[in-house]
Amino acid sequence: MWIICADLEGVFVPEIWINVAKKTGIDELKLTTRDIKDYDQLMRYRLEILDKHNLKLQDIQEVINTLQPLPGALDFIREIRKLTRFAIVSDTFVEFAQPLMDKLENPFLLCHSLETDSTGRITNYLLRQSDPKRKTVEAFKSLKYNVVAFGDSYNDVTMLQAADRGILFCPPDNVKADFPQYPVVTDLQSLKEELIKIVKQ
Repeated sequence: MWIICADLEGVFVPEIWINVAKKTGIDELKLTTRDIKDYDQLMRYRLEILDKHNLKLQDIQEVINTLQPLPGALDFIREIRKLTRFAIVSDTFVEFAQPLMDKLENPFLLCHSLETDSTGRITNYLLRQSDPKRKTVEAFKSLKYNVVAFGDSYNDVTMLQAADRGILFCPPDNVKADFPQYPVVTDLQSLKEELIKIVKQ
């Protein structure tokens, strides 16, 4: 039995932080895991920028509520869920993701959570565990699943390495150059065809 593990942002929904940056005009928030490999470093940087500009959780949620799934994402998820088991494994946060999950008909999601104070200021982020994407794949494999994983960023690489099959989906050139061992797919239709081949083999 196969299970498909997928990244979220840049695959099924727009990059949340990039859209917050566009909405607020704060260019420093445009950096993502496509740019900075160390997730802790990236999140500490983001929290500093939020404090500097007095941005609260509600401000970010208001931007998220305006976002829609990427073209074809919902149909893709519907078809993949019919094909085999499916999980989204993301470095986003429950407090960000739920409105988008509603629009994607609530696929199974594993992600992190945020801590806020009484004013709505984001004070900390709580990882589900260290290197969660890799450990999620290892947990599924311990349950005797074969795992195929796909994503687009540096933070997806350990998930791809742990999986039986790994695919880069629309990665930036720097990620593609650093990890040439993974096949690259650039549209959801081609990705679906590749996944069907793997799961049906």
